[in-house]
Amino acid sequence: MDAEETLDPADWDEFARIAHAMVDDAVAYTRGLRDRPLWRPMPAAVSEGYRAPVPHGPSSLAEVRRELNERLMPYPMGNVHPRFWMWYMGASNLTGALGDFLAAVQGSNLGGGNHAATLMDGQVVDWLKELLGFPPGASGTLVSGGSVANLIGLTVARNVKAGIDLREEGVAALPRPLRFYGSDQIHSCHQKSIETLGLGNRALSRIPTGSDCRMDLDALRRAIADDRRGGWQPACVIATAGTVNTGAVDDLPAIAALCRAEGLWMHVDGCIGALGALAPRGRRLLAGLAEADSIALDPHKWMHAPFEVGCALIRDPKAHLRSFTLTPEYLERASRGIASGDWLLDYGLQTSRGFRALKVWMALKEQGADKFGRIIDQNIDQAHYFADRLRALPDFELVAPVTLDIVCFRYRPEGVPEAELKPLNTEIILRLQEEGVAALSDTTVHGVYCLRAAIANHRTRRADIDLVIDAIRRTGAGIGYR
Repeated sequence: MDAEETLDPADWDEFARIAHAMVDDAVAYTRGLRDRPLWRPMPAAVSEGYRAPVPHGPSSLAEVRRELNERLMPYPMGNVHPRFWMWYMGASNLTGALGDFLAAVQGSNLGGGNHAATLMDGQVVDWLKELLGFPPGASGTLVSGGSVANLIGLTVARNVKAGIDLREEGVAALPRPLRFYGSDQIHSCHQKSIETLGLGNRALSRIPTGSDCRMDLDALRRAIADDRRGGWQPACVIATAGTVNTGAVDDLPAIAALCRAEGLWMHVDGCIGALGALAPRGRRLLAGLAEADSIALDPHKWMHAPFEVGCALIRDPKAHLRSFTLTPEYLERASRGIASGDWLLDYGLQTSRGFRALKVWMALKEQGADKFGRIIDQNIDQAHYFADRLRALPDFELVAPVTLDIVCFRYRPEGVPEAELKPLNTEIILRLQEEGVAALSDTTVHGVYCLRAAIANHRTRRADIDLVIDAIRRTGAGIGYR
């Protein structure tokens, strides 16, 4: 008879020695971020290594560590670096990384049950409700990120406003097609959500925005009235607390009042800006947030939790449960034992759920919510500093107002024709990435192509902003347009 096997180490002491060394590697890696390029292209030999076939025999953990240090760690996306302002991402934190490690060691499945991880998951959701001023009796669920958090909120909105038992009868039984409204600046995940919900892209009405990139409320009112006359059933307004392009915040109090008057669900996509509610100055920009029927937010952005963790909050917990709860015989609740606890799977799509709460819990316990708020205000101040610097320079142009922590601008030296500005600015950001200096993105705001700096980074300093502005001017001049 063959010997029985396990995945546990054969030599616990040797495993502990190498594991401790890997923690030391992680600390040194994070401490030395400024001393390394933000990003760099992978040599062909490194990328080719990721095409190797599956290993059928073992390697030592020491060899695994060596390979990671040579082939993975030197080639990151770069979002933990202080000058990564490309896409809207948090910069992670080592305490949260330890939380992910301990969550994996404990191994709990957060589908639910009577164990400590379930209670901690609920506590983190309660903390997020409290920080955003949402009612204590509301429900919520931790998910992978903003796309799923928005899908959860919009699913409940659809089901509540359908007027029928939509889970039983399906969208084909709707007496009138539902209509959802969002600004022309809403994130693309909303179109995916509406399509996933079976309503089709035509069910999502894009409302124009003004020069401030906020939803035009007069246009919204007209669209709702026109749709009622045209046979649609207006159901939900998707307000944005921090648009992905510019960080604009829709007029949340006015949208809340309109939704109450029209009998519509108010969903807020707060994945970029909602956590500004933690900040003394940031929260003033988010008045009306707590009036929403549902909110999507992302602790892996402005709370810098390691990827991935998002959250959906729903004001009406019964409506939330009605949209997702399902109890087959193999998941029946017990009055005692492991199966007697809360079943978190009833609030979303996943039956198997990772222990996402621990990394958020540990960082909040270590740092305190007030410090996160100060860092959020710090990022907002840095964005305004960036904008002020650009206004004072003749070869830059701001393309949109700065509300939160996103700056949209373009390098526009004298004498460069309009047609050449896009290729010039595109080349600049690519060269800054390839040199490992900084990561900016590009976008189009009201038809104007521009660069975009999203400063959601607790490691950023004003000196980084000065460095990047100088690098843009130096790189632009080197391209030969000046």
